[in-house]
Amino acid sequence: MSNNRDKDEVLMNEDINFKEVRCIGDDGTQYGVISSAEAQKIADGLSLDLVCIAPEATPPVCKIMNYGKFKYQQEKKKKEAKKKQKVIVIKEIKLSVKIADNDISYKVKHAREFLEEGNHVRFRVFLKGREMAQPESATEVLNKIWPMIEDIGVMDKEPKLEGRYVNMMILPKAK
Repeated sequence: MSNNRDKDEVLMNEDINFKEVRCIGDDGTQYGVISSAEAQKIADGLSLDLVCIAPEATPPVCKIMNYGKFKYQQEKKKKEAKKKQKVIVIKEIKLSVKIADNDISYKVKHAREFLEEGNHVRFRVFLKGREMAQPESATEVLNKIWPMIEDIGVMDKEPKLEGRYVNMMILPKAK
């Protein structure tokens, strides 16, 4: 197989030029190890495509199938998988070390709303100037918040210093 091919491109019909291939029919019939020309004749006789499904195998494995139908079903499976996939949204709430208690309760109210919607919440306390010398003060702010939301959230990350921020990650509790 040449290197300039796309990784989803498949060897088909006349592009298959191996000396011998293991051939499988669309209905599961085993044709055994035959020449690629003979496999192509069988495929042409059935009005189907000869598709190389395992070129690295020894000998390479080819299947006689309707390639258009096969490709369509693959695309359909991909779309189904994408529909079932859940996108995780992380909402960020920024705080400071000198935040007042009523401001904390206001921010916690928003965090509770986010958690009820199923979003993840990251609390970040920004350390300015000399506050960097005492990151424990930021951890204290986050420790004040935790009891207010522990009934609907799960702490994923303990309060931890990361650069100029002390972060705490909260996930919604499973229902």
